[in-house]
Amino acid sequence: MPQQPSADTAAGDAHALSSTPLPTLAAQAERLIGLGVHDIAGLSATALRAFAERAGDRDDVLLAVHPDRAPASALAPLLRRKGKPGFVVVDMADVDRFTPQGVDLPAGPLYLLARPDRGDHMANRSPEEALPALVQDGRSPLVLTEGIHWILQQPAALERNHCFMTIASRLRKPDGAFDARTPAIWISNGTGRDGRERRDAPKVGWCWWNNRHTWLGFASTTERMP
Repeated sequence: MPQQPSADTAAGDAHALSSTPLPTLAAQAERLIGLGVHDIAGLSATALRAFAERAGDRDDVLLAVHPDRAPASALAPLLRRKGKPGFVVVDMADVDRFTPQGVDLPAGPLYLLARPDRGDHMANRSPEEALPALVQDGRSPLVLTEGIHWILQQPAALERNHCFMTIASRLRKPDGAFDARTPAIWISNGTGRDGRERRDAPKVGWCWWNNRHTWLGFASTTERMP
């Protein structure tokens, strides 16, 4: 479960990152290639560059690899903050079983997300409360791998006291009900089982579906495109 950010950490600016330009798609492709994401996904660097080129020169869309090709467990360690790699909390060893629910992802290995937003204005709502509000606003919540892709391309999307949940990823149990855990991405305080050496590292963890947190927004997009 998430821990409240330490009191001695100054809060970041609660700004809407949807208005901040993303790197060009060509630059995003090179970033993924440099990290080896194309190898994880079983794609050639040429194919990744060609997809970005066909999509055009836009700075309001995020390039994402389908979670079936690049799961969260493989992407999380590629995150970096203050020189420290990202990690998945120890009690979420089943992170890759949290699959897209209630959203339609394009079928191909690569796709685009338009105008991602962190949802700061929705902080202090539970996922159950936030989901219908996002839908009413014409937005679709992000899945976990999309959130990781966003931080890989735009590290400012993750800042202390303004982190986010990715509530379109959920785990369905054998009885058909959903697991009450909800994936989120925030910054480790280096406490508990995280270990002191992980303080300030990007952290993939979880929150309860019905719990509220004043420092967690709800990341979303306006559109997914093949």
